[in-house]
Amino acid sequence: MTKVGNGRPHRVTSIDVAERAGVSQSTVSRALSGSETITESTRRRVEQAAAELGYHVNTRAAGLRKGETGTIAIVVIGRDGQGPAAINPFYYSLLGSTCAAAAERGYEALVSFQAREDELFGHYVGRRQADGVVVIGTATNEAAWNYFREVAAASDSIAFWGSPFDDAVWVRSDNADGGRLAVERLSAGGAKNIVFVGDPHSSQKQFRERYEGYRHAMEKAGLPAREPVVSSGEDRVSQGRIAVSQLCDDGQAFDGLFFACDAMALGALEELASRGLAVPGQVGVVGFDGLGSGEFSNPPLTTVEPDFAEAGRMLVETALAGDGERAERRVPVRLVERSSVK
Repeated sequence: MTKVGNGRPHRVTSIDVAERAGVSQSTVSRALSGSETITESTRRRVEQAAAELGYHVNTRAAGLRKGETGTIAIVVIGRDGQGPAAINPFYYSLLGSTCAAAAERGYEALVSFQAREDELFGHYVGRRQADGVVVIGTATNEAAWNYFREVAAASDSIAFWGSPFDDAVWVRSDNADGGRLAVERLSAGGAKNIVFVGDPHSSQKQFRERYEGYRHAMEKAGLPAREPVVSSGEDRVSQGRIAVSQLCDDGQAFDGLFFACDAMALGALEELASRGLAVPGQVGVVGFDGLGSGEFSNPPLTTVEPDFAEAGRMLVETALAGDGERAERRVPVRLVERSSVK
């Protein structure tokens, strides 16, 4: 910005740069966009003039002229009636890695938290507000997922994490392999009566895949795969507590617990402690999600963690991919060793 005669600021434009460099306005545009039709000496002259005047290219406007926005929209679905603070911390880790992946590709992230049915919006690409859309969040908000399912039917530029349906393009953890890792680790610690806690028939389809991984690993180890323990509760933490209460009150034998998510496992650790059951001395516990809070539980929670950086990259790539490049993708997982298993 420079001052004009009346003292008001003047916004520097490409016309000013053209006058300073002694070239046409179109030459300025081509020189600063990297066009190969411009000689190196002319490019240097234009760049010097731009630097002297403090002129910066409006890359967003240039992108819009080419039909690109340079933005990726990320929608985080929450529970209706609850604010962003109530969202599972797992999705904040996933949100961070997706924003980082977008930045690596030169995109800005437009983040929206949505829960109420009358406020849902996903037509960012159609409105030219974004080049792609990533949708993550709780699978319990049926109205929200039904809405975004309809959005996906009309758009090729949308990718989902944790969707409760399979007829749209999604990215997920390698949940079956995570079940295998959990069972093998508990078994290596001496556990024989390993129980899976979580509802494989819930809207969270990843739970079903984790149970299948558990069941196959148990069979491979020559151990009896038990029916999953399903408990009710207002949230995942209370479901974990109630699951342990059910097992203990029913007199069921167990020395290993594999939870469908970390939040349930954290609640279970509290209930096990209140009942005087030592972890990992009497019971080994493994969760799934890689929540950072598990490092501070008592004892610190061993968990199966997806590669968050890879998850973010896959979500961004899938949202921006062409129609023929949009295969469903699996994110590799690893076991994070802490202290809840022998």
